[in-house]
Amino acid sequence: MTALVEGVAGAGGVAPQTPVRPGRRRTGAWRYAVLALLGLYFLVPIAASVWFTVRERDGVSLETYAEIPGAEGFVEAITRSLAIAGLTVVIALLLMVPTVVLVDIRLPRLRTTVELLTLMPLMLPPIALVVGVRSVLAWAPDYFYGTPLAEAFFALQEPALPWILVLVYVVLALPFVYRALDAGVRGSDLKTLTEAARNLGASWPRVLVSVVLPVLRTSVLNASFLTLALVMGEYTIAVILGFETFPTWIVRISGSQPQLSVAVSVLSLLVTWMLLLMISALDRRRGTKETA
Repeated sequence: MTALVEGVAGAGGVAPQTPVRPGRRRTGAWRYAVLALLGLYFLVPIAASVWFTVRERDGVSLETYAEIPGAEGFVEAITRSLAIAGLTVVIALLLMVPTVVLVDIRLPRLRTTVELLTLMPLMLPPIALVVGVRSVLAWAPDYFYGTPLAEAFFALQEPALPWILVLVYVVLALPFVYRALDAGVRGSDLKTLTEAARNLGASWPRVLVSVVLPVLRTSVLNASFLTLALVMGEYTIAVILGFETFPTWIVRISGSQPQLSVAVSVLSLLVTWMLLLMISALDRRRGTKETA
């Protein structure tokens, strides 16, 4: 009789529900408590900053945020930083996308070597890097004065668009760009796709544009976002080399216009979050399409 009841239950009977242990409920409660503490840790300083920017003697006002577009030096600083960020993203991707694809398809034995090379900027302190760059910029024109090389050094230090910052930021962004692209390559069968495109007669530039970039779209967006965040938030190298970028401008006005500097910082943080949410939404939409 017992065997018959077990057979009926296994064939489609309703098995009794497994009771939930009290320990699991406690674990869930601790998880929510930790998440709440982390949320407070991030949100309380931001809320305090927003309150500092809108607080007035008469109450609450958004006048500080309305003054941002017309602030002295804001347009020049943000335009310069965005131009530097765009050039840094383009150069870093042009360097690393073919490198990652070549290592994955043709030279897998060099993967460890490339990883170590891209980690070098993390091992070298930025302050040491910028001191070395400044020393080279200081003595090179004296030794090569009157030559095209000296003119090139002067062009790299043009205040309107300092290319030397672009080159230094490319070096600093290599670890993040490589990790983002390598994660995308490991998660896709890129070798099979490129071989199929080559067998159909596509050239390597066509393969990179039509096959590699669509496959690595999310990875490219992640790498671009990380590079953009790095450039828009970097202060030490720009101030030591004597160029005014968006972060150095914020620090410069913080003494005379503290509310304005905090308001600009809050807006830049919100823009960064919006970009991150857009990348996450694109990644989620792509995953949904691939599943369908």
